[in-house]
Amino acid sequence: MKDKLTKKYGLFTAIAMVVGIVIGSGVFFKAQDVLTRLNGNMPLGILAWIIGGFVIVGCATTFAVMASKYEHCGGPVDYAEATCGNTYAYIMSWFLAIIYYPAITSVLGWVTARYIGVIFGLDIVGSEVMMLAGVLILVTYGFNALAPKLAGKLQISLTVIKMIPLILMAVVGTIVGFVNGNIAEGFGSATSGATAVGGDEIFGAIVATAFAYDGWIIATSINAEIKDAKKNLPLALFFGCLIIVATYVLYYIGLAGATDIGSLISDGASAAFVAMFGKGFAVVLNVFVAVSCLGTLNGLALATTRGFYACASREDTKPFRMFHSLDPHTNIPNNASLVGLIAVAFWLFFFYGANLTSGWFGVFNFDSSELPIITLYAMYIPIFINFMRKEKEMGVFRRFVLPLIAIAGSVFMVFATIYSHGIQPFLKAQAEGKFVFPVLFYLIVFGIIIGAGILLRFLGRRMTKTDSAEQVSEE
Repeated sequence: MKDKLTKKYGLFTAIAMVVGIVIGSGVFFKAQDVLTRLNGNMPLGILAWIIGGFVIVGCATTFAVMASKYEHCGGPVDYAEATCGNTYAYIMSWFLAIIYYPAITSVLGWVTARYIGVIFGLDIVGSEVMMLAGVLILVTYGFNALAPKLAGKLQISLTVIKMIPLILMAVVGTIVGFVNGNIAEGFGSATSGATAVGGDEIFGAIVATAFAYDGWIIATSINAEIKDAKKNLPLALFFGCLIIVATYVLYYIGLAGATDIGSLISDGASAAFVAMFGKGFAVVLNVFVAVSCLGTLNGLALATTRGFYACASREDTKPFRMFHSLDPHTNIPNNASLVGLIAVAFWLFFFYGANLTSGWFGVFNFDSSELPIITLYAMYIPIFINFMRKEKEMGVFRRFVLPLIAIAGSVFMVFATIYSHGIQPFLKAQAEGKFVFPVLFYLIVFGIIIGAGILLRFLGRRMTKTDSAEQVSEE
């Protein structure tokens, strides 16, 4: 009999997972990126944040409907199994366990260490920050593997803390902006540096928001551990995503009200915080950002410890059985957590070599923090299509309208990522007489890893079948 995860997390922990994982460092620097791409056009910037939010709310709402029906142990893997079958669910779980969870976790480990390094004057691409990243990852894994309930409470606390500067700027900046006229000036398109904006700039701004919104799906990895998951997980997905969108939009407006657009474009969010709260707050802001990243890292570590467990729950074969055992005291899959940690270490090494050095891997130097989005959202599409085909008892809105919105959002995310990391670098390289297409080489790595997972599954089943046959023969 397989060990089962117990119900240990409530609704607020689930909401904190959604909000805490998505709101990390991205919101603090993507606001500047959006303004820069749009030449300081504030109304179009607000529209970009809303469109990016519409994508995640559409996908999250569709998954919320699925969460009310399907519950096992792996979030999107459950939905893949219910709609597309066991083989597709295994491929999804292998991808999440080997690529998506550990790759994103490794980068957030470095980002968190980077902001701490800024506070203490360390070289952000130096060995000290990389060692600190490793320590932070080990600590968060220790919390989630040895004290899961404490890790859940920590997630709530860090989420509350990280919301403080965002809400503070959203409220104070907006009020000040109405008083000093910055917001009226921004909406009147009379801001310094504001010029005509074309379709390419608008699309680029939406792409920038898309990456700031990524990560919400990771919260579904603990659905088997959420109390009354069929009720609470859909609520957490829906309200968590709404909180994120509202926070981003209001924070963006607050920044524009705190100082002039020109300063935001040149100096980023720190210009607004310095204008509102003085130069000393610049250091405080880095502390808040570090805490914000730490909350995201904690949520990612929590998800990564469950990655191989989701694989094992669908493959009762010799290579996977060791990943299904649970610690009798913590009810955590320790073996799965250990292998997940090793995967994070590998991707941290890759990220450093590919992005923080002159490039150790040649044509395979790609951004491991964003390119997995291509395959993640592409793998959602068959799930949404089969959901529409199978769930005949549902009404038109939940069966067709929501999944179609989610499909449109997924296609957009795939194209946006290819556009940002494939087409643009390719065109730039062509102008220099080179061939650079990171998306292609990421997809090659993706194909090799998925192929290895399929081969392991095949060999595991053959080994198990052979052992069973030998046991029957002996009897």
